[in-house]
Amino acid sequence: MSRLLFLLILLVPLAGFAETQPRTGLVLSGGAARGLAHIGVLKALEEQGVQIDAIAGTSMGAVIGGLYAAGYSVDELEKLALELDWQQVLSDDPPREDIPFRRKQDDRDFLVKRKLSFRDDGSLGLPLGVIQGQNLALLLERLLVHASDIRDFDRLPIPFRAVATDIANDKKVIFRSGHLPQAIRASMSIPAVFAPVEIDGRLLVDGGMVDNVPMDVARDMGVDRLIVVDIGTPLLPREQLLTVVDVLNQSITMMTRRNSEAQLATLRPEDLLVQPMLAAFGSTDFGRAEQLIDAGYRAADALGGRLATMRSESGGNLSLSLARSAEPRTPLITAVRIENDSKVGDAVIRRHIRQQIGKRLDVQDLQKDMGTLYGLDYFEQVEYRIAHGKPGNTLVVTAREKRSGTDYLRLGINLSDDFRGDSAFNIGASFRKNGINELGAEWLTRLQLGDRQEFFSEFYQPLDAGSRWFVAPNLIAQAQNVEAILNNDPIAEYRLQRYGYGLSLGRQIANNGEIRFGVGQAWGEADVRVGDQQLPDFSFEEGYYQLRYSFDTVDDVDFPREGEDIGLTLRQYDPSLGSDRRYRQWEFRLDKAFSFGLDTLVFGGRYGRTLDDAEIVTSSFLLGGARQLSGFRQDALSGQNISLARMIYYRRMTPRSFLPLDFPLYLGASLERGRAWNNDNAFDSGYINAGSIFIGYETPLGPLNFSYGLNDEAERALYLNLGRSF
Repeated sequence: MSRLLFLLILLVPLAGFAETQPRTGLVLSGGAARGLAHIGVLKALEEQGVQIDAIAGTSMGAVIGGLYAAGYSVDELEKLALELDWQQVLSDDPPREDIPFRRKQDDRDFLVKRKLSFRDDGSLGLPLGVIQGQNLALLLERLLVHASDIRDFDRLPIPFRAVATDIANDKKVIFRSGHLPQAIRASMSIPAVFAPVEIDGRLLVDGGMVDNVPMDVARDMGVDRLIVVDIGTPLLPREQLLTVVDVLNQSITMMTRRNSEAQLATLRPEDLLVQPMLAAFGSTDFGRAEQLIDAGYRAADALGGRLATMRSESGGNLSLSLARSAEPRTPLITAVRIENDSKVGDAVIRRHIRQQIGKRLDVQDLQKDMGTLYGLDYFEQVEYRIAHGKPGNTLVVTAREKRSGTDYLRLGINLSDDFRGDSAFNIGASFRKNGINELGAEWLTRLQLGDRQEFFSEFYQPLDAGSRWFVAPNLIAQAQNVEAILNNDPIAEYRLQRYGYGLSLGRQIANNGEIRFGVGQAWGEADVRVGDQQLPDFSFEEGYYQLRYSFDTVDDVDFPREGEDIGLTLRQYDPSLGSDRRYRQWEFRLDKAFSFGLDTLVFGGRYGRTLDDAEIVTSSFLLGGARQLSGFRQDALSGQNISLARMIYYRRMTPRSFLPLDFPLYLGASLERGRAWNNDNAFDSGYINAGSIFIGYETPLGPLNFSYGLNDEAERALYLNLGRSF
């Protein structure tokens, strides 16, 4: 009894001392990239020994505040801000290396990048935001995976609140509990830029619309005083309102400033307001993270006298110390569960998840797997979370079907002119119907009109859940002009028409390639269109075996900075399949990119051979066009054998944007050397040296290239391409 009384005597003064310590709440406002200044403020607070007892944040303030409340140190936050690829985070597209090879093939058409989506009823589908937030959601899940089991935000090392807005009724939504990454993601969903987040039947957008400086939320957490960090965007002066985007941004800023000023008017004498000098920074200046952090630090450090009065004399936050010293934030996974409402089956999704049962969560592999799944083009968003229960930790993968539809239309155009009245013009479109069955079958149809006409339709049927093996029947119809040349002089131009069908069996090689074996039959006719009318018209039949290998690791199909693109096609025409003649052909192509800062070099070329006697018109390869022996118009040279070597250089002329709306301008040139010849020796162009200069621009529709080419055959040509660059 005396020992218990002694302990009580000791604890009474300590309890009385604890009661005298005012609780400090931290309020972090929204402001997009400017919110990185919050990290500098936190750094100054820690140096002054100020203990934070509660955090309320909006938008970017919710991101920084949520991570800090969950146990991230200032050093970790600063490293994240400086090293993150913000352009990748603030977009939906996964890194191209993670995209399934089938989708990489779509890029190889001349068609533009942007595609229109259609719903099952045929109506045009428009998204709820320019950005769905796929990569942002994955980042938050990865960073906060250790806090997935915490549903009550008061149980975080520092109690936390995030603020969002219900777009349906303009009501403030305060997250006191739930799934922390999802709450933060909802808080920063800028209307029209990011798609709203649906939680419990509500569509939620950026909290800055109703409460950008949530001082009232922090006070309701039971604190005695506030440190308020206001990094809100100032209004632009009249002379800087130049575009519709400026007016839209100004409208949002007016709304956030109005509610911010209402909150700031409630400041009390014991509260402290920190307003970093951020006039020189914009809301998209993620590339200036170091300067933003420094601005926040200097603003808080300048208030060192006031901060000294807020210094905590207690032993610090034990929960926070434990969170920062814990083991790596990767739980042991005991089960995987799929939540899926899309057209493809759960087995397809599970096949792409490499996480092993009984192993710790492999965050790096999981991030790549999420990118691959999203790259299938079936889902509006693919997310994961960790569900904790008695059996253990369950990895839950949620795949939501695209509300805007999963059938896609793409368009494209190219034009070339040789300054001699001869031009080539092509316009095309492709339509892809996705998710025909649970294995992910799709039907692709492509139509091109102009100088080179083509109709191609392929049904692609995976044979297993992972689409490793597939079968692909196809139909094709083509019409193009092919020159007949004698002693290096064109004597006629044939109009070659070909119709056929084929069947391929293939296997994908991870996300980087595929190999196909197929058989096909075709028939057609070749008529003299221009030139010697005494030359015979003729019809033909073809039947062939084909082996094709494709490999693609370039990071961008239009202006790659690294990676390689390889293709090899072997074909044998055989009378046993209905061919008029027996002969063999093969073609190899290669492009490999290297980058040095803003400069890029691409080395590559093509080589095609016809190994036996064959009809020249039907067995010829085509050369000519921009970077395909520049100076000649598109497909101006034809021969049973071709060779092309080239070096392409380009330099990015505009600074990199840290938003997905990044439209760089490139200036470049090429050097090329090539040859075309026939087996009967009646035609051999000899080696031709060529070159070009070009301006390339990544437009919202796709790459636009304007080129001027010339060669030592005194040929000149001007090219305009919207779509394929090289």
